[in-house]
Amino acid sequence: MGKVNVQYDDAALRRFCERWKVREMCLFGSALREDFDAQSDVDILVSFAPEADWSWCDWMEMTDQIKEIFGREVDLVSRSAVERSENPYRKRHILSHLEPLYVA
Repeated sequence: MGKVNVQYDDAALRRFCERWKVREMCLFGSALREDFDAQSDVDILVSFAPEADWSWCDWMEMTDQIKEIFGREVDLVSRSAVERSENPYRKRHILSHLEPLYVA
């Protein structure tokens, strides 16, 4: 895919993924396009190990931690939510424009 336009601490990202049982983490959206700038947030798609069963509070904690790693606002989206989406255009667009950051 395209160039990843966002900087992050690779070791911190790996620790985050191990702690939260992330199987795969991918960038999508403007972080992969030329229109990404200092004001842009980072769109992240995650899939989890089958045994991961996170609460809403866990999700908020994950979001806060990943914001620290990237140093900017983050939209954290689960792959399963995208796959269940009733919007076929959005689902196809997101799933066909991914750049992996972490794969377990």
